[in-house]
Amino acid sequence: MRIVGGRHRGRAIRVPKSAGLRPTADRVREAVFNILAHGIDWPGFDGAWALDVFAGTGAMGLEALSRGAVGVAFIDEDGTALTGIRRNAASMGEARAMVPLRLDATRMPPPPRAVAAPAAIAFLDPPYGSGLATPALQGLATRRWLDEGSLAVVEVEAREPLLLPPRFVLIDERTYGAARVVFTKVDGSSTAAAGEAGSAATR
Repeated sequence: MRIVGGRHRGRAIRVPKSAGLRPTADRVREAVFNILAHGIDWPGFDGAWALDVFAGTGAMGLEALSRGAVGVAFIDEDGTALTGIRRNAASMGEARAMVPLRLDATRMPPPPRAVAAPAAIAFLDPPYGSGLATPALQGLATRRWLDEGSLAVVEVEAREPLLLPPRFVLIDERTYGAARVVFTKVDGSSTAAAGEAGSAATR
C-alpha cells in the first residue's frame, strides 16, 4: 500500500499483522479523494481536521494528512492497528498531526481537547456486513465529533444496506467491485430530508 496523492505521494504504508484488517484498495482510495477534490462541493483539506473511524491501517487518514489536513483522529479498538498507524505517521513526519484513540466507534464519548471538533470530514470503514456504520454515524453527530456541514464518507460492502441517521443527507455513492462508497453530509435543516436520504442510501 502507498499514499496515492499529496505531498507524501508514493510513500509506503506498512500494514501490521493484525487479524481482521481490510485495507481500502489504492484504486478505491484514489477514486474517493478525486471525488472529494473535483466531484462535490467541499472546500477541501487545507486547514481541516479529519476523523478516520474503524481506522485499521489508517490509510484514509494518512492520505488526508498528505493532502493538507492539519490533524487526524484515528479511532479503532485494536491497539496493534493504532501502533502501526502511529509508526506510519511518524515515518511521514506527521506524528504531531495525528491523535490515536482506542475507542468503540459505536459508543463515542465527547471529543477530547486534543481533537479540533467538530471535524470537517470523517471516513468510516467498518467490517463488511457488521451494520456498525449507522450507530457510528449517529454517535459522531450526537457527540459533536461532526456537525452541520461536516462530510462523512462511508465504505460498506457493495450490497450491504446502509440507513443514514437523522441529519445525514446523501450526496453521492459509487461502487468499486466489492466496495460501495457513500458520501454524506450533516444537514441541520430538517430530519425529513435526512430520512429520505437514508432510504436512498439503502441497497
